[in-house]
Amino acid sequence: MPLLDFLDPRAVLPALRVNGKKQALQELASQAARHTGLPDGAIYEALLQRERLGSTGIGEGIAIPHGKLPGLTRIFGLMARLDKPVDFEALDGQPVDVLFLLLAPEGAGADHLKALARVARVLREPGLIERVRATRDATALYAIMTELPKAA
Repeated sequence: MPLLDFLDPRAVLPALRVNGKKQALQELASQAARHTGLPDGAIYEALLQRERLGSTGIGEGIAIPHGKLPGLTRIFGLMARLDKPVDFEALDGQPVDVLFLLLAPEGAGADHLKALARVARVLREPGLIERVRATRDATALYAIMTELPKAA
């Protein structure tokens, strides 16, 4: 089973063009709505509510916007590589160019946190983020994000 089994191969955006954090969240919500069947406005509002608590920009150009939504039946992941980095109010002050959207059912509790931890762990794998930034192909990005780490 892939480490990020909740990432849909069709939900990988290799060169998303946005002008800022707000537009990035709107685009992620719109794309997620296409895959989940939920209204993009509800997804966007859930993401905004989470961002009001503090930025989901975790540093090194990476952000993991996330939220819980009623009506969602499973954990859903969407990966986006931005065409140009944008200010995301990240913890380290660096602009963000890699986004991983994570949505969970309203009652997902621990499963949501486990999925969030898995995403953060994968994105911190040595060399992985450089590989993500070096490609603009959705299939290749999906493979990078779902392959199991090589044994040393």
